[in-house]
Amino acid sequence: MAPRLSIIAVHHRQEQNSHLLLPCLLSFNVDQKTGLSFSGPLEDMFGYSVQQFANAEGKWVLIGSPHAGQPSKRTGDVYKCPVGTGDNTCIKLELPQNTTVPNLREVKENMTMGTTLVTNPSGGFLACGPQYGYMCGQQQFISGVCANVSSSFEVLNSIAPAVQECAKELDIVIVLDGSNSIYPWSSILEFLLKFLANIEIGPQLSQVGIVSYGENVTHRVNLSQFDNRESLLRKVMALPQDTGIKTMTASGIETARKEAFMEERGARPGVKKVMVIVTDGESHDSHELDRVIDECQDDGIERFGIAVLGDYNRQNKSAAEIHKFIKEIKSISSEPLGEHFFNVSDEVALLTIVDALGSRIFALEATSGNHTSSFAREMSQAGFSAHTYEGGVLLGAVGAYDWNGTVEMHLAGRAVAPDNLQFFDPETEAGYEGLAGYLGYDVQSAATPDGTLYIAGAPRYNHTGRVVLYRLDEKDKVVVTQILKGEQIGSYFGSVLQTVDVDKDSYTDLLLVGSPMYMGRERDEQGQVYVYKYNQAGLFEHQFTLRPVNQSCCNARTASCTNKNEPCGARFGTAIAAVSDLNLDGFNDVAIGAPLENDHRGAVYIYHGAERALKEAFRIPAGGDGVKVKFFGQSIHGVMDLNGDGITDVTIGGLGGASLFWSRDVGELRATMTFDPSKINIQQTNCEFQDRRTVCVQTELCFTYSIKSDKGAPAASQELTGRHDARPDFRDPIMVSLVFGLANEDQGPVLDANLKYESHLNYNDLNIDNITSSLHFRMVIKVYKEKITVSVDVKNSKDNAYNTKVIVDFSQNINYVKVEPDIKECNLNHTRLECAVGYPFLAIHYKFPHNSDSDESPSTLGDNMVKIKIPVKYEAGLIFSDDHIVYKEGEQYPAVFNHTSAIGKELTITYKVGRRDPS
Repeated sequence: MAPRLSIIAVHHRQEQNSHLLLPCLLSFNVDQKTGLSFSGPLEDMFGYSVQQFANAEGKWVLIGSPHAGQPSKRTGDVYKCPVGTGDNTCIKLELPQNTTVPNLREVKENMTMGTTLVTNPSGGFLACGPQYGYMCGQQQFISGVCANVSSSFEVLNSIAPAVQECAKELDIVIVLDGSNSIYPWSSILEFLLKFLANIEIGPQLSQVGIVSYGENVTHRVNLSQFDNRESLLRKVMALPQDTGIKTMTASGIETARKEAFMEERGARPGVKKVMVIVTDGESHDSHELDRVIDECQDDGIERFGIAVLGDYNRQNKSAAEIHKFIKEIKSISSEPLGEHFFNVSDEVALLTIVDALGSRIFALEATSGNHTSSFAREMSQAGFSAHTYEGGVLLGAVGAYDWNGTVEMHLAGRAVAPDNLQFFDPETEAGYEGLAGYLGYDVQSAATPDGTLYIAGAPRYNHTGRVVLYRLDEKDKVVVTQILKGEQIGSYFGSVLQTVDVDKDSYTDLLLVGSPMYMGRERDEQGQVYVYKYNQAGLFEHQFTLRPVNQSCCNARTASCTNKNEPCGARFGTAIAAVSDLNLDGFNDVAIGAPLENDHRGAVYIYHGAERALKEAFRIPAGGDGVKVKFFGQSIHGVMDLNGDGITDVTIGGLGGASLFWSRDVGELRATMTFDPSKINIQQTNCEFQDRRTVCVQTELCFTYSIKSDKGAPAASQELTGRHDARPDFRDPIMVSLVFGLANEDQGPVLDANLKYESHLNYNDLNIDNITSSLHFRMVIKVYKEKITVSVDVKNSKDNAYNTKVIVDFSQNINYVKVEPDIKECNLNHTRLECAVGYPFLAIHYKFPHNSDSDESPSTLGDNMVKIKIPVKYEAGLIFSDDHIVYKEGEQYPAVFNHTSAIGKELTITYKVGRRDPS
């Protein structure tokens, strides 16, 4: 291998100072040291929701406490907390007892009032309890309710769009097998008594008839025979068993259909018909069953089939016989079979299905459809989320349609309740109706030039979550305009939504979508927020993603963790709030909660708006000892000036309390420095200072100071501190700095964090045309026994320099000896020699633009890079033999060869490489 040597002269460039903000600073003009705190029971989830509020009585912070009243009555409630009165005592509004829906058997014990809390643009506010329930028969349904509260804290009305009138009337006929194989009969009677004990019997309620059969069919009880439950139970206790060796099931069902449901026996027109068939054996008239069941279907009779396997087990019948019997009873039962077919091992085991059978029949008392599977909005939990805007109210109903969810809309005096099918395309999303997507987990609206755009999050859709954006057509039908999809399973993308009008032009600029359970690199729930911008095409286009930038996390399962007690996870994006212009820069802002950050104490990040976008974050960490208030950042609201200084304040809730933070005024300082002379030559002195000749420059400072708020203190009363510092530096020959600051940082306005409060005179302002420096040195290396001297010349013109280096790379068969003259700042690392030839002496400055530590005018950058590459050559003693290929005179060869065979046979050529004088 021939020796190889390359030399590079390098100078590190220093970029010009610029005061860019760190990715996350403390709260800028949000004052964390003063303000108000409101405390409540942690176990009541006091602080789960917060809203700022004002009325004729004063200014308030409203705080939701959805578990208030526990343990006996966890109804939840909302508290009003006064601001500016000197008394921080919060008063419970007692909303649950004043929120009622007429003509219902209400269940308020677990209604969680205050889970959702939003102010109303027209005055007052809306507080929701999504766990509010009511009873239909023995079935409880969770519809949800919201209290529409006036500005004077009076409940104006209750909003419960998912509540439906109970269909209290049922006509139930029990078709009972009484053949000889049923044993013991007492078990059948015990089953009937327990089943009927939970049915409300009466003229305006349910009626029960009983038909028994064996070889013959007998009417034991007519539908209208008993108008109360006690009389019916006494009759059933003495009910005799039919006997006979045949089981005429088809005949029993047909008799019940034709006769038991006759008006003469008490059947009521328009009332739901239910038939319960109990049998222990395959029918002897099975050839009639298909016809009989079709006729029942045509009459709208909903059928529950119960197969009793007691006789089959007692006689050890084969599995094939049992399967045939079960198949017959399934054919009798209505669809879906999972809700209408039962089988038990024997007569005694009938008691084990009483509750399940009862709940499915009781469900018919509440549903408006013809089947127990017709649940639509009975379990809606409407008010799980809420959004108010000038055009109406949107309520998220996550439990509707088997937890696929929907949005209950109250718009301009009309109610719109889109059904399950309107939010998806059945051709491309087959099976969506069974995915439990939780549509309505959060709801928002966007104001666009084309009208209102509605937005609903479904965080469990396809496990990754999605957001549906839609409009309403002239018939109030949903027209989906766009779908945003999550990217990680379990991240709960779409669980939090917020639209923002950044530039205050009344149109929505941004949509923020929270994904608070997004897993970070440490396998923790870091969370993140997706930022979308509304474009000219009428769509929201993804711009960037926000993450908790100040989070430290140590996974205890990771061996590399040094502190196992560091918390993991932040749940960044659990709360997102559009807050009014906090820093008075003319743009609305955004606050994002991370309630699990900092060992579950929490933090809030504030992003200031700027030209339809967001810029750097300011962080508000949880204060105090972290015990009384946990999950700080669970809720956020900031739209009002609550202390009268003309600046919006911020309210942040956690569990166990809420804090009201005042926003301080913002001061702007603008300074200019001029220099006389404006350019200097540091080699030409013009004055004398401390008995030595030097270069003198006079500086003049001018600055203006103003505050942004009209209500803020006058500028003259603000005290500023300043420092004027001029000094030489080995990096730059002259540095002149003027640094400003507030005399009292805890009072008055804060300096605008977006302005630069430091001015410099650096070498770019100097006349350096005549500065020239140079350096010459030699490097001695050895190849075998031969010494080679490499001369290096480095010259710098028209600039100063810092940290100049000469880097020499050489191959392994070269030995480094020394540098002449001796340069102490030379370091050898294997086959690289690095010599610092310019640091720290001002007499020698070198600068090369690729890695420079100082500034330079662009016009002189071209003369600064020196890269010297010197290959070291010597005769290698190569010996060739040239008799392998013979060319004959006059031979012709084609211009193109298609194959190597055209040029002759394959040859192997060997070359010998050696030194002429190995000594």
